[in-house]
Amino acid sequence: MSQSLNVLKQPRPFYLIFFLELWERFGYYGLQAILAVYLVRELDIPESESFIIFGAFNALVYGLVAIGGFLGDKVLGTKRTIVFGALVLMAGYVIMAVAGKDIHMVYLALGTVAVGNGLFKANPSSLLAKCYEEGDSRLDGAFTMYYMAINIGSFISLLGVPYVADHFGWGVGFMVSAIGLLVALANYFMIRHWVADYGSEPDFKPLNYKKFAMVFVAVIAACFACAFVLNHLIIANILLTVVGTGVILIFLKEIMASAGVERGKMIVALVLMLEAIVFWVMYYQMPTSLNFFTIHNVEHVVFGFEINPVSFQSLNPFWIMVASPVLAYLYNRSGVTGKAMSMPAKFALGMALTSVSFLLIPLAAQFASAKGLVDPGWIVGTYLAQSLGELLISGLGLAMVAQLVPKRMHGFIMGAWFLTSSAASVVAGYVAGFTAVDPGQAPTALETLPVYSHFFETMGLISAAVALVMFMTAPKLNKLMTSEEEGRAELATA
Repeated sequence: MSQSLNVLKQPRPFYLIFFLELWERFGYYGLQAILAVYLVRELDIPESESFIIFGAFNALVYGLVAIGGFLGDKVLGTKRTIVFGALVLMAGYVIMAVAGKDIHMVYLALGTVAVGNGLFKANPSSLLAKCYEEGDSRLDGAFTMYYMAINIGSFISLLGVPYVADHFGWGVGFMVSAIGLLVALANYFMIRHWVADYGSEPDFKPLNYKKFAMVFVAVIAACFACAFVLNHLIIANILLTVVGTGVILIFLKEIMASAGVERGKMIVALVLMLEAIVFWVMYYQMPTSLNFFTIHNVEHVVFGFEINPVSFQSLNPFWIMVASPVLAYLYNRSGVTGKAMSMPAKFALGMALTSVSFLLIPLAAQFASAKGLVDPGWIVGTYLAQSLGELLISGLGLAMVAQLVPKRMHGFIMGAWFLTSSAASVVAGYVAGFTAVDPGQAPTALETLPVYSHFFETMGLISAAVALVMFMTAPKLNKLMTSEEEGRAELATA
């Protein structure tokens, strides 16, 4: 079905999915903005333990995405799973808002959010991929702008929710996330006819109520199971290992069953996903170690105004909003001129920028004040470099799946892509613990500054080494995913 195009050259369904994702991410990042600080300040959990809990929660959030992708592809349908996931997410945020100091209620709330996100997360991007024909040059730009939607929602919530929680209480802060999901659902139902012709096979069949009842019961059980897992973190690590191994084995089986250029593309997709795990370990320092660095060691007064240090996290989506349309334009232009950088090279450049983001912090420490505080301009630069790296890796990850993986596997492999975040978040939680303040201590900024400086210098050097390896292997990966297609093109023109 042809779609009328506007000046941004995207089909109409793109905008429904854009705003749906915007408001869902508003809700999720509202929770993420204050979660680690809430665990430390309200529940008196040590910083190191709060990082590990955050990492385990994040692992569940992304580890369940493959299951939601499967339900969207094969059982309920992409669009039904989106709605169901949004409702479960809303329930989780409401439970979090009323949990107070009850740690068991907090675990149930986080478990419910993890399950709801698992249902929801893979399906909007899967639906978006179905709105474009194979080989459509607009796809990179579409997914970059789609990634911008995520960051508009997260910018608003990361900037505003810490202020709300400070002035009206933690419960009101978490309730804001529930409101975000309500807006997301209202937006979808008002204009859902825009995607009437798109979806997975079950979307075009009547709902099987028996199957839905079974899924509903399983979802309720999963919420309580996730709460139990968060209370027993060793189980979370074991489950992640089992699920991750299973997904990789299925992926390898599909690679072996394919042939020619399809197999080459899938091998490249697997390699890029493994590379992305390293990036995500670095990325998840933002809500943990980097967040607490801004609390302990960054000047909080900007142009005479006192800034909540937790709100510095909003710099990440701010820079992505600024850079996304520029990169989308460059991708479209380079696609027309035939000078586009390969996907593996973009990933390598993204890792190099991540290295720069971390290495700015030990440099900033050399110019710290006598009190051990760093000028906020340095953290602005750190978030700029990190955000550009994120756009080149995470922002293109979904487009990478859409380009390199057969359509029959879009939902599942998009879930596998998010599983890379899950695996990395567990590692990131433990890694961030190296910067944690010991319980009962209140060190000065002068005492914490060398700890953070050494930590981020190490992370920056590791990122630089990985980026170098990625640059060296990029030509080989690019050849693997394009050589057979080029051969066929040469035969066709002979």
